[in-house]
Amino acid sequence: MARVREYGRYATDAETKQVVRVVLSSLGGHLPEGVREQVAARLPATAAETLRYQLPATKPLTAPEFVDAVANRLDGATNGTARWDASSVLSVLGEVCGDELTDRMITELPQGYALLFGRAELMSAA
Repeated sequence: MARVREYGRYATDAETKQVVRVVLSSLGGHLPEGVREQVAARLPATAAETLRYQLPATKPLTAPEFVDAVANRLDGATNGTARWDASSVLSVLGEVCGDELTDRMITELPQGYALLFGRAELMSAA
């Protein structure tokens, strides 16, 4: 939480917790169970539960749709602030998970998420 607060420049712990909860719960349903469990194992208990106990998504969200979903769940959020929020949480999540697990998460998500994790887009071999 402290790293997300610092990275996202949030004013309070309460604001940081809300952003983390919304972003992780939005992400949780889009990760396959095995990857989701590996990610959750590296998080503090509350964050792990938020990620872990999401129903599988019925439709994959593109990165812009993911940002829109985050914006819709945060009071007063705009597309720009939601992109900042998602990137703040996902960049720190990538640090916590390390390169290999972060690469696995990104490959399980539609194109465009790498930028939200603070990385260049991974390209699949043709």
